[in-house]
Amino acid sequence: MSSALTDLFPLPIVQAPMAGGVSVPRLAAAVSEAGGLGFLAAGYKTADGMYQEIKQLRGLTGRPFGVNLFMPQPEHGDPAAVEVYAEQLAGEAAWYKADLGDPDSGRDDGYEAKIAVLLDDPVPVVSFHFGCPTPEVIDSLARKGTLTLVTATSAEEAQAVERSGAHAVIVQGVEAGGHQGTHRDDPERDCAGIGLLSLLAQVREAVALPVVAAGGIMRGGQIAALLTAGASAAQLGTAFLATPESGAHAMHKQALTNPLFVRTELTRAFSGRPARGLVNRFMREHGPYAPVAYPEVHHLTSPLRKAAAAAGDTQGMALWAGQGHRMARELPAGELVEVLAAEIAAAAGASGAGAGGVSRGDVR
Repeated sequence: MSSALTDLFPLPIVQAPMAGGVSVPRLAAAVSEAGGLGFLAAGYKTADGMYQEIKQLRGLTGRPFGVNLFMPQPEHGDPAAVEVYAEQLAGEAAWYKADLGDPDSGRDDGYEAKIAVLLDDPVPVVSFHFGCPTPEVIDSLARKGTLTLVTATSAEEAQAVERSGAHAVIVQGVEAGGHQGTHRDDPERDCAGIGLLSLLAQVREAVALPVVAAGGIMRGGQIAALLTAGASAAQLGTAFLATPESGAHAMHKQALTNPLFVRTELTRAFSGRPARGLVNRFMREHGPYAPVAYPEVHHLTSPLRKAAAAAGDTQGMALWAGQGHRMARELPAGELVEVLAAEIAAAAGASGAGAGGVSRGDVR
């Protein structure tokens, strides 16, 4: 592959697609306008909801952007285990005066309908999380001029991405906030995640695809190091979560730097799939017993999370955050991109590499 992907955006900065209402059009537009690659998160939205946000984003910027899709999940959750978990959450429902959600609300997240929309009205970039699409889907998008990226959390998953024909792989280290994009939800691997730098090196030796590095990145100096290690760009989520353009709840933004929240952990408590967030009461009390059942647990806890947010109770919210959350800066998104770019340049100068010494890596 040529530099088709990185030619779309002048700076090696990608705004991670954060589902749940965080990656709204105004955030993606601000990042793209500043020279990065903004992303919309189609996860947990209908196909029409995704389409409406794409229309809104196009009204805010003429620059390239991306849309992220969740892959449909296989049925492997134990209904009995989900029922037991629902019983354990009865006290939460009573406390927040909310009903538990229906765990059988849907498994595929409207995947086929969203693909149809993106083929009918193509966007510059589409990325995939929770698995790898078929080569047929990748090829159909490519014929429309869409570049495709797929998240991988191991060298083996990156090889599957390469076989699919995708244009690039997003290498997600265990430091990343939110859901780990593993292709298969294996509970035996819950504590087996790989740090980003080690994973990047492994993937670079395993595949010839361009790599976008993701996981705990908060500063331009980190981006410069990842570029030197062979990444073509870096994807940042938590860093953009605190911006005024982010759609995150105000209490979630404040929690990133609140001394009350001292660490993050991977948990299944809120969704039934491993996701990294700030450790709070809900995670401590329910994480050890949450079943392996996504998206059933996500649907089950959705009303509880909404009720906690409405009450301003951070102890019951899913406070997704990467390991670098304490380094969050409350800057406008476009200004944050500019600051990160200056830090990348400063790191290049400090290393003696000069202005052109830190590149995006070898984009094939």
